[in-house]
Amino acid sequence: MYRVWNFVTNYSLLLIFGAVIALIWANTNPHSYHEFVDFVIADHFFIGHAHVDEHGHVHRTLTLHYLVNDVLMAFFFAIAAKEVWEAVILKNGSLRGKKAATPLIATAGGMIGPIAVYLGLAAFLGSDTFDAVSRGWAIPTATDIAFSYLVGRLVFGAGHPAVRFLLLLAIADDAAGLIILAVFYPDPNLPLAPGWLGLSFGASLTAYVVFNWLPRRMDRGNQARPKSTWVRKNLSFWPYLIAGAIGWYGFQEAGIHPALGLLPIVPALPHADRAFGIFAEAESHLKDLLNHCEHLLAHPVEVILFFFGLLNAGVEFSSIGSPTWLVLAGLLIGKPLGIYIFGAIGAHAMGFGLPAGMRTIDLIVIGFVAAIGFTVSLFVATVAFDSSTMLGDIRVQDAAKMGALLSFAAAIVSVIAGKLLRVEKQTL
Repeated sequence: MYRVWNFVTNYSLLLIFGAVIALIWANTNPHSYHEFVDFVIADHFFIGHAHVDEHGHVHRTLTLHYLVNDVLMAFFFAIAAKEVWEAVILKNGSLRGKKAATPLIATAGGMIGPIAVYLGLAAFLGSDTFDAVSRGWAIPTATDIAFSYLVGRLVFGAGHPAVRFLLLLAIADDAAGLIILAVFYPDPNLPLAPGWLGLSFGASLTAYVVFNWLPRRMDRGNQARPKSTWVRKNLSFWPYLIAGAIGWYGFQEAGIHPALGLLPIVPALPHADRAFGIFAEAESHLKDLLNHCEHLLAHPVEVILFFFGLLNAGVEFSSIGSPTWLVLAGLLIGKPLGIYIFGAIGAHAMGFGLPAGMRTIDLIVIGFVAAIGFTVSLFVATVAFDSSTMLGDIRVQDAAKMGALLSFAAAIVSVIAGKLLRVEKQTL
């Protein structure tokens, strides 16, 4: 893909910049900030926030917030899905074989632990709190792969086996997060209509058969591959973009979050024969269409993430409340405990082991590093709660968002934990 620093700067710094602007704006002039976020681009449009009238008719309003979160963020999730797909399906994929067993088991702990802490503490705080915040159980399960990788290298050193373990865990966490978003967070304003998914997957299957499988089939025995070359040269990514747009619309109409609408098209794209691993420099030289599309999307996604931060991180500091602390507790307590317990079970009780040079105690430090939720946690908070959900005089969505933003504290905790547990840095 890219060198790690290029990746982190591309996908993180603009996002932070947007989030900082949003925080300042929302706390100095909240009225104008929310007017900006909810700016209506088009009313009674074919895409947008759904409103069902008394006659059961669906009306949609396209706002700036919807355009960024539901339409443009689909490209961000497509890139995440691309990395997951390669890790699972390609030769040498990171999530294939025994080497991935312990990280996958630890990933399960890194999701179960935060959920248990979040819901357990919410129940302890009383039924009113639990009822108000329970829908946000998935917020602390997320791991921000770019920030976590950067902090992991800082704590362990670029050559430590724990860094690769962290990457495998983060990739698996991304995959699980995409599934959670699709299954547990449908559009609350629309009834589920799974029949529309036939349109999404049908469009992707058609694109795969006609523009990928069939040309390769016709080129069998011919090393020049004239049919595949003609399709690539003359049609490029356009058939897949059209199929992806149809797939996105199918997700919207199905009542599933449309930001996931490009996921079905990712496996349809022609891809490399083997995986080089996330952040691998070699991927920048690959010419297959899947990697080519990722390269084309790199800079647009940087801008999209800036606007995502700008439109979602504008939370007033007065919104800090129990949902904030529940999210942070899930991340800073549940993540490390879950990853340590499940990772130790996978490594020792189940006999899958740990990478050479990595200690069991390192799992705790990895857990703190993985507790940086930020991007995906912020996204889940926006879909988990309606903006009108209140807990006393606190807006639950805003308070939960603040928890996602404050998860950056995990970076400081990770450095301290690394020092206390005597992590020895290893360079490449």
